[in-house]
Amino acid sequence: MVEVFVTPEAVRRFDALLGGAAGPTVTLVDDRAMASLTEAVTPAGLVAVCRLLDRPLEHVVPGSRLVALCAEVRDPGNAGTIVRTTDAAGGDAVVLAGDAVDLHNPKTLRASAGSAFHVPVAVEPDPVRAVEAARAAGLTVLAADGAGELDLAELEDAAREAARGGSDGSDGALLARPTAWLLGNEAHGLDDALAALADHRVRIPIHGRAESLNLASAATLCLYASATAQRRR
Repeated sequence: MVEVFVTPEAVRRFDALLGGAAGPTVTLVDDRAMASLTEAVTPAGLVAVCRLLDRPLEHVVPGSRLVALCAEVRDPGNAGTIVRTTDAAGGDAVVLAGDAVDLHNPKTLRASAGSAFHVPVAVEPDPVRAVEAARAAGLTVLAADGAGELDLAELEDAAREAARGGSDGSDGALLARPTAWLLGNEAHGLDDALAALADHRVRIPIHGRAESLNLASAATLCLYASATAQRRR
């Protein structure tokens, strides 16, 4: 944080938080000024000025074991939720590739619930370069695709069997590998040419009548499947 603007009432409510903030300048403002600093209908009375959060691609992908690689994700709620899920699953990084939502969009940051400050996030204009960087770093690229040749539930079963000392076939080891999950646009999914760059396409089984899952929900299932398999090894 560089600077904090706070109302007198918020000073009392966030006294412990402000007392533990090392470095930033704290400026008192009235309610009218606070309203001009935030888009929230009922602001909390505290606004912080922070340095930009995004990092270069080459700083976050090498050495990672679990990455969410989001291509053309436009909805700030989805992007923020994926950042939060990556953090919760113990993932190492998120990449927002292509014509993606701004990481610093207020809705993205709110949806991340603070995880944007914990998990490194790279912004890369070229999705192909992002996939190539993941593969160059030794990550297996798995594309979440409703028409994928592999079934996520079957991969999870194979990973459990392998962890128990059963069959150690390629399917059993797949989810436990260092992985970048390639996630596509909310409305159109992954571009065929981009999906073709993945090592495998993985579908999430739909047992009911829904056509598909929300992007953030699908990302949660994929990331946690890999995180669980990696921790079993």
